[in-house]
Amino acid sequence: MQIIKLKARVDAEGKVILQVPQGLANQELEIAIVYQLVSPNPPTQTPEELGWPSGFFEQTAGCLAQEPLVRYSQGEYETREPIE
Repeated sequence: MQIIKLKARVDAEGKVILQVPQGLANQELEIAIVYQLVSPNPPTQTPEELGWPSGFFEQTAGCLAQEPLVRYSQGEYETREPIE
């Protein structure tokens, strides 16, 4: 099963025209529709309203700009046989 996310507008008669990728041409598909209304102007929330501490981004943005990031050795790991 593959998931393709598309945006479409429903016309005045309740019809929707979907155009799928050309690679699916001439194939039989089973299609399930899950819809969500799209808000024209989604409400914006402040970082605090989203649960972030006050001033978090101002205090942390760019804080590692001068420090090189290093990924240290992860050690040895076991080799596992594939599960069939």
